[in-house]
Amino acid sequence: MNILIWQWGRRGAGPRYAAELAEGFRALPGVHAQLSLSAQSEILQGAPRPVCELPFRTYDSLAGAAGRALVAPLIALRLAARLRPMRLDAAICAMPAALDLVMTAALRRAGVPYAVVVHDADLHPGDGWPLQITLQRRTARQADALVALTPHVANRLREQGLAGRKPLIMTSHPPFAFGPVPPPPLAHGGPLRLLSFGRLLPYKGLDLLADALRRIGARGDLEVRVAGSGPESASLAELRALPNVRVENRWVPESEVGSLLAWADALVLSHREASQSGVAAAAIAARRWLVATRVGGIGEQLRDEPLAWLCDPTSESLSATLLRLLESPPPVREAADPKRAWRAAAGSLLDDLRRLLLVPRR
Repeated sequence: MNILIWQWGRRGAGPRYAAELAEGFRALPGVHAQLSLSAQSEILQGAPRPVCELPFRTYDSLAGAAGRALVAPLIALRLAARLRPMRLDAAICAMPAALDLVMTAALRRAGVPYAVVVHDADLHPGDGWPLQITLQRRTARQADALVALTPHVANRLREQGLAGRKPLIMTSHPPFAFGPVPPPPLAHGGPLRLLSFGRLLPYKGLDLLADALRRIGARGDLEVRVAGSGPESASLAELRALPNVRVENRWVPESEVGSLLAWADALVLSHREASQSGVAAAAIAARRWLVATRVGGIGEQLRDEPLAWLCDPTSESLSATLLRLLESPPPVREAADPKRAWRAAAGSLLDDLRRLLLVPRR
């Protein structure tokens, strides 16, 4: 079976999710999987680079994206000519991005059915780029099947009428491995290191985290690091003013994520809303403790994860759970094999695509 996985974002979790999913498909017997990423994606600029058979030049700015959109029909024609000789049975959009309608037009011309993995059915406050949700929903409406990573997202797709009568496939988010598994938590012998990592946006609940840490107070057995990019805010100012808290408002490149996770003993996800979390998937692969608010799809994602402690989205509940972690940290089991998890996810997805899209076996 020939399958194409594409994701044309430049930074963040999308390109890595696509690369890991492609590797999962490549590990399945009888499957020839190929990957298409943005030629400008961060993951293709570093090392080790994923195998990418179809790099696609996207854009370097919003103006560049608009320029590419103006000539989209011509690009789709040329892309379809490249896709036909590949004799694809199906394609998967690993995460929607700005120029997906170019790929979907080319796939239709080449007669290839495709599915879209929808990570977020709704935009979070402060998140996204112009027309993002409009383009994503158009891509989803035209798809032959949709894929959701949590029941929360699946329910929202049904409520929005995007699923309709087309197949809606359920899967899960396997662990993200950023290099070898680091030494276990607290192996450094110092205070517990708590990390809040990701985009520093309102829905991440940084105000809840600041209030929770204020309730805990200054402690010699706790060190906190907040790392990620976002607009300056009152919550970040409050965090900076707290003892033993360091705020790094910057983009964290792919090459630094592994060392950042290795520094931490535990990660805190103080979200006010969420679909699921790629940061949680990375923490699980690194065998780090997780304290997360039970909102959106996060509770569903982490429900059976022994290293995760879930709490209510209030500063009182968050501070109490952090104190429990400080005083009685649970044991850490052996690391699961992320490659095996991605292979299992790809195998399940392949079975569903074959069954629901009547994709032939080859």
